[in-house]
Amino acid sequence: MKDEDKLNLCRWYYKGGFCFLPFLWFLNSVWFFSEAFRRPHFEQQKEIKSYVIRSAVGALLWIMILVAWIVLFQLKRAEWGEFADKISFIIPTGIP
Repeated sequence: MKDEDKLNLCRWYYKGGFCFLPFLWFLNSVWFFSEAFRRPHFEQQKEIKSYVIRSAVGALLWIMILVAWIVLFQLKRAEWGEFADKISFIIPTGIP
């Protein structure tokens, strides 16, 4: 694949992550890590490096937000009552 095509693909994955698809940021940071940091210098490397770093930061931010929400919901689900039931896909039994 040409370096210009790699840059375009990296840019496409980075922009796609803004559509609430953080796994694209994760994939972008993993797939293009070698191109950005391990390969000898080439013309598009600076831009690819920028997209890889921003993608990794975005993916980590999303992971932290998701983990915080999961922990909060699991701890407070019973206290939230009807509201928690409305936003739950599966309603656990055993807790009134």
